[in-house]
This record gives sequence, structure tokens and C-alpha cells, in this order.
Amino acid sequence: MEVLVIGRSCVDNIAVVEEFPAENQKRPLEFYLTEGGGQGSTGSACIARLGGQVTYVGKVGDDAGGRFCLKRLDDFGVSTAHIEIVKDGRTPVSNVFVTRSSGKRTIIYERNRLPQIVLNGRINDLIARAPVILLDPGVTYLNPALEEKKAPGTRIVYDCERWRKGLSQTMQAADFFVPSADFLTSDKLGLQQAPFETRMISLKRLIKGELVVTRGANGAYFMQDGILYHVAPPTVEALDTTGAGDNFHAAFALAVSRDLPLADAVKFAVSVASLSCRDYGGRNAIPDYEHARRVAAGLKAVKS
Repeated sequence: MEVLVIGRSCVDNIAVVEEFPAENQKRPLEFYLTEGGGQGSTGSACIARLGGQVTYVGKVGDDAGGRFCLKRLDDFGVSTAHIEIVKDGRTPVSNVFVTRSSGKRTIIYERNRLPQIVLNGRINDLIARAPVILLDPGVTYLNPALEEKKAPGTRIVYDCERWRKGLSQTMQAADFFVPSADFLTSDKLGLQQAPFETRMISLKRLIKGELVVTRGANGAYFMQDGILYHVAPPTVEALDTTGAGDNFHAAFALAVSRDLPLADAVKFAVSVASLSCRDYGGRNAIPDYEHARRVAAGLKAVKS
């Protein structure tokens, strides 16, 4: 096991439209597809496609959606042995609207009504053996317990989406805190009017580990030795950005497990996330490891 992933599985119903409508308007559907989704599930599929040894812990319902999620993980070679199938549970669904002209997506998701993941003997054993643990936003509450269960030297990569209960503790526990740029404008941080560099510096002071921030089409930024660096993405024809953030976090966690320097890990993650946008659904265009490394070798970490 190189990476232990803990987090959400869901079904993504993806509708592709030429132009996203304004409120109280309508537009024709171009085409429709269904894919497995969820940060934890997609991240696990990404690591497996990259050739990484991944173990995934999550939950699905015993419904058609749950069976579909399990099949899609199996299609990517991800073991479903540690996924709990909840009796009479409903697997959450996300409705994703992709604008074909830009590749951008709008998501309306169901809240996860399945019981929270609870650490038990089997999961604790995985935690104790994992060199890197990738946590998605839905399991923020697990961080205090993870600190007690993980082995010395185990590194935690945290996918930060928004402010949640327990996030302050997570900011101190995570070895790599990886939010999107939107998080830097959170009311809790009080930095909405500050320049981007100021927000990065201020957030870095609040966390224990390394700070890496994704910024969509602008690639990613990271702080090292008090200096802000920027990694611009490669040129890719982006059809659909669904799953790009999940794939970034997954690729970054795999790079950490293989001891890549921070700058190289960010470049690798940017390359994987960008390449994953070449097809619809978030998973079909995930590259293999060597392709991603070749693209990453052409990227630069530039002082910003």
C-alpha cells in the first residue's frame, strides 16, 4: 500500500449542455452520461490508473447506485474489500452540468445520508501500515483519531473544500493542507479583500504542514521557505473539469508516497489533473504514470 484513501463515493449524473442557462431559462441537452464520483472514490481510481498501490475505505448503499460505484472501482482495479455496503442505505447522487463551450462544470449534490465512517480494528490496522493517508473533506472529523492510530512518519494529505467542524485541528494535523483558491476567501479567515499572495502567507501561518493551493485553469501554488511558487498547467483541450481537483489530490498523495520533492509533486499533480480534463466524466482521461511524468517534466515552478 502506497496510499490509503478515506472518503466519499457517489454517482455522478453528468449532463452536457452547449451553454449553461440562466435562472428561469432552459437549454437543450447535448448528451448525458453516468460515472462514479466522490472525492475518495475518484481519487482511488486515479491512483490505481497511475499504477499506484491504493487502499480505499468508504461506504455505499445496497442500492443500484452503490453497485454501480463498486463496479466502476473494480473497473480501475481498486479493491472494494474495505467498502462498507450499508443495508437499506442510499448512495448519494451528484448532478453535474458541463458547459461544452468551456469545459466548466456546475454541481448540485445530495448530502451524504449514510452513517459516518467509524474507525474499527480493520481500518486501524490499515492506518498503522499506510505511508500516506489521503482524507477527503467529508471525513474531516477523523483527524484527531488518526493522529493516535497512524505510525510515526505517516504523512496526511488533506483535501480541503470548505470550513467544517474540526478543521482547526486538521490544519494542525495535516502534513499537506491542500485547499482550492476559493477556500482562501472563507469568512472564517477574514482575508476576502487581501491580495492572493497575502492570503497564501496568512493561511500558511495557520497550518502546521505544507500548503498547496489549486486554482483551476491557473494551475497550483505552493509555499516553500517563505516563498510563493506557481505551477502553470500544460496546454490541454479541456472538455470537462469534473474530478480535476480529486485527481490533483490523488496524484499529489501518490507523489508524496514516492518521496518526490514538493515542487515535483505539485508539477506531477497539475499534469494529472489537467490531462484528466480531456474527456467527459473525470476518470476516462486519467493518464498513466509515465505520460503524467513526461508532461510534468515540461512544467516549471516559478516564484510568484
